[in-house]
Amino acid sequence: MTVQALILRAPGINRDADAAAACELAGAVAERVHVNRLAEGSLQLRDYGLLVVPGGFSYGDHLGAGKLLAVDLIHRLGDQLAAFVADGRPVLGICNGFQVLVKAGVLPGTSPHASDSDACHTPSVTLTDNASERFECRWVRLAADPASRCIFTRGIEQPIETPVAHGEGRLVVRDAATLEQLRAAGQIALRYVDANSTASYPANPNGSMDDIAGLCNAQGNVLGLMPHPENAILPQQHPRWTREPWRHTGDGLAIFRNAVCYAANL
Repeated sequence: MTVQALILRAPGINRDADAAAACELAGAVAERVHVNRLAEGSLQLRDYGLLVVPGGFSYGDHLGAGKLLAVDLIHRLGDQLAAFVADGRPVLGICNGFQVLVKAGVLPGTSPHASDSDACHTPSVTLTDNASERFECRWVRLAADPASRCIFTRGIEQPIETPVAHGEGRLVVRDAATLEQLRAAGQIALRYVDANSTASYPANPNGSMDDIAGLCNAQGNVLGLMPHPENAILPQQHPRWTREPWRHTGDGLAIFRNAVCYAANL
């Protein structure tokens, strides 16, 4: 079965072509679609098997990173998106897309019976300014949590390397109980690590709590992460590719292959 992947576009999104290329390389047919086409009804989200909310600076990040596109999702596409997630179809939010999913209440989704107003006004998780107080652009190592329910990280047993490029990627949680709930529910999908499987700066580029680089929902079919796997799909994209001849693909491609495989078998 051919998977149709929808790459969401909006003013300020600038990684949509990269995300589409990653989906195509993973075996999907990718279509870049402006949010207005979904809102006006000329296209329906239900006609796609995979949704990617890519990185960039949606709506210039006015009112906060990802906030205005999150409002679009809540008020213009809320029912479509809720049905898409409830069907178990995969949703991937990358960098600004992660910020969008968090601020729309799609992630972490730890309280599935909470109202939209609860999700908007009493968030349990947010993404805020990097602890370094500057934009961070570097390659990082990520480890998939083996206890996670995330369908995107299945089979990733060794650390992978992808780039980051963000100024507001520090994940913070409301309290210790929230963090423990995320751990217990298997919603911590990816963590920053260094060669010793720990992560202080710069291995953890933004100061995220518990070194969290990516979160999934309780069902495991929605993943948000700050690093950019779509920019690590070819060996030539890695800064050490000429010195590591065993690299035949980019590490980030596994995330897209898992999503496409999962969608194809729904």
